[in-house]
Amino acid sequence: MSRRTSGQQQRTRSSLRPSRRNPVSRRQSQQPASAHQHRGNGLAIGRTFDAPELWHEPVDREEITQSELRVVVQNPGQNYIHPVTPDDVRERVLQLPAQYREKLDVVQLSRMTRKRRLFPCYGLQWGTAVYLYPIEASLEELYVRAPRPAQRIETEMYGGRWVQDGQFWRLVWTESTIRDFYLNNVLIHEIGHINDDRNTSFRKREQFADWFAVEYGFRASRMKR
Repeated sequence: MSRRTSGQQQRTRSSLRPSRRNPVSRRQSQQPASAHQHRGNGLAIGRTFDAPELWHEPVDREEITQSELRVVVQNPGQNYIHPVTPDDVRERVLQLPAQYREKLDVVQLSRMTRKRRLFPCYGLQWGTAVYLYPIEASLEELYVRAPRPAQRIETEMYGGRWVQDGQFWRLVWTESTIRDFYLNNVLIHEIGHINDDRNTSFRKREQFADWFAVEYGFRASRMKR
């Protein structure tokens, strides 16, 4: 199964988080979801990612504590694994400043489906929820073209290793590097989208989420080592 090509990286427009004082239902909200780190254009070129996910209604955060963050776990699917555990997610979220934790209601470790294999991504933000998708159990991703410079830099920051295999490229992870990548990049990027109440354009929302992931994901995690 091939992954992201060196063409333009496709991401959907990010959804603006509904106000907690006036929660917005899925039907009321017209904002699409934000998918992060699409791993391959492939058959998905030109399509709109429609976020076929279980919608989690916003909750009143004043009634619960962040230690009770809800983490939903689905079966990753045959030949796929979840690189992080619910405890990993809760612990990492608790390391964020309080003002950035309070807007997150649910993290779901989603299953791989046939449709997602055609248009894979690492993570998705939709409303007040973050969805993390499984990765190949082999910890190797196959790409049909060489990685773009920005893509290569980003993955190598977390220990990903690119290997040319004939006309293809493989992105090789270890258990520790893929865990680091998900916890300190993908998860934090999507939480960044939830906390972006100012930007509306796709480009600016992606820039904010990228900055958020570097500042509160990569740099914060490295300062503790």
